[in-house]
Formats: sequence, C-alpha cells, structure tokens
Amino acid sequence: MDISMLSAFSNQMADAVERVAKSLVMVNGRARQPATGIAYADDIVLTADHVLERENNLTVQTHDDRVLGAQIIGRDASTDLAVLRVQGLGVPLATAAAGARAGQLALAVGRPSPDGVMASLGVVSKVGSSLRIGRSSAILERYIQTDAIPYPGFSGGALVDVTGAVFGLLTTGLVRGAAMVIPMDIAMKVASALTKQGYVKRGYLGIVSQQVRLPPAQRSDAQEYGLLIMRVEENSPAERGGLLIGDILLAVEGQPINDADDLMAVLHGDRVGKPVAVRVSRGGIAQTLTVVVGQKS
Repeated sequence: MDISMLSAFSNQMADAVERVAKSLVMVNGRARQPATGIAYADDIVLTADHVLERENNLTVQTHDDRVLGAQIIGRDASTDLAVLRVQGLGVPLATAAAGARAGQLALAVGRPSPDGVMASLGVVSKVGSSLRIGRSSAILERYIQTDAIPYPGFSGGALVDVTGAVFGLLTTGLVRGAAMVIPMDIAMKVASALTKQGYVKRGYLGIVSQQVRLPPAQRSDAQEYGLLIMRVEENSPAERGGLLIGDILLAVEGQPINDADDLMAVLHGDRVGKPVAVRVSRGGIAQTLTVVVGQKS
C-alpha cells in the first residue's frame, strides 16, 4: 500500500476517535474500574447499567477534565442500559450512524480513565436479528458484534464508524464472557422510556407454553411451529381474553408465533394496555380472540 494512502487512512481513524471523544465521559459508579458514558442529549448521558453499583455519589468526568455530579433517571437491567442526568454537562452530543453492516470498519472507543480516551480498530463481525437476554423476558431486536477489543472500562462506550458516528453502545453485561453492542436506535428507544418513566414497559399474556410442530394443513412458509398453552395464569390477560389450556397460539396481530422469542418480541411496551388480535388453533379449528396486553412486573 502506498505510504501516503496508509497515512491518510491512519489520520482518518484518528479523526473519527477525536470526533466522538468529546461526547464520551468517564463514569464513576463503582469501587473498581470506572466506565464510559455517551452524551446524547443536553445534560443526559447513556451508559451501561451494570457499571452503576451504587445509586448515589455518582460522578462523570468530561474531556476537559470537569468532574460533575450525576443522578440516575432510570435504569433497565434487562438491556443493561441506564440514563444519567448531569447538570451543566455542556459537551458536544454524539451523532448516530446509519445501520451497521457486517464487514464495515469500526472503532471501539471508551474513556475508562482520567488520562483520556482509548480506542481499538476492528470490523463489524455480525449484525444479529434478535437476542434473548439472560433469564429475563427481554428480547433485543438487533445486536452488533465486533472484533474490536473492548478494554476494561469500555462498557458504556461507543462503537463508531470511520466518521466518528455511533453504531451503538458497548457492553460486557448482556452475555457472560462476550462484548456486545446495542444498536443506537434501540438504545435510544430504551433511553426514551427510561427518561419518561424510569423503567421499560414489557407486555405479557400470562401463559406457560411449549413449542409444538403444527399439523401439515396449518403450516406455511412463514410458520412451521406454534405455542401449545400448558397453563393459563389466574386473572391474567390470557384468562380474561378467553385463552384456554390446549390452545395452540399461532399469531399475534398477524405476526406468526413460532417460539417464545417471537411472542416476547411482539409483546413490546407500546402494546401494554392495548387489545391485540390473538389467533389460536382450538380443536384443529383456527379462531381469533382479543386480549388486552398486561404489564409484566
């Protein structure tokens, strides 16, 4: 490679890091290693929930060495996201990148110490379609994996493109032993809910189910399986809506339900308290019931 081209490429990477660096703060919320946060709105910082081991005496340090007090607005352990309010933050706000694609160059950037930012270079290894998070009922609609090294303290930091725009938030708190990236559009939806109400709404029907293969006559290209209802909780949305043990759940609001992940994904917070069309097979006959989605406690 021509040395001038290599130098130009190197400078472009450094420029990308410099561009996002002023939007990253060091977060002091635990006894050991500090973490990172992303300034995405005036006086508001998005970070990883697992790095906040205390509720009080939180501080952030900015690129210009100011140390400011921070308060938790809301936090969601299921998605490992938390929102902090920092009065007088006054730093440039991060810019979201267009959707990541496998193979794109990416930089993992964090501010894990008062010494400044750190960065590592890699690629977007994978953009996954969905991820069940631990033992919780939460489903991450999309996720990003990268081979860029997330150094200690990078949780809450940014995976950025070659212009310094943010693909997503880095965290090591979702999957044990693995660094994941929460796409910025999804992180912003969670952050919006946390800012408004301090928590994330998640819907539920109140059933215990098991995946079963559908009879040939009920299968389609989009659906080979359904959920056999094994138990209906007393006084649950499912019971009030008329769902019965032995029903096979086929679809909710026209979206095929092949497994429990499909069901959790369709019962997102926007549907809590609203009626949805639930299509079931009862005794081999398909019928549609109306169920008002409950809120999972």
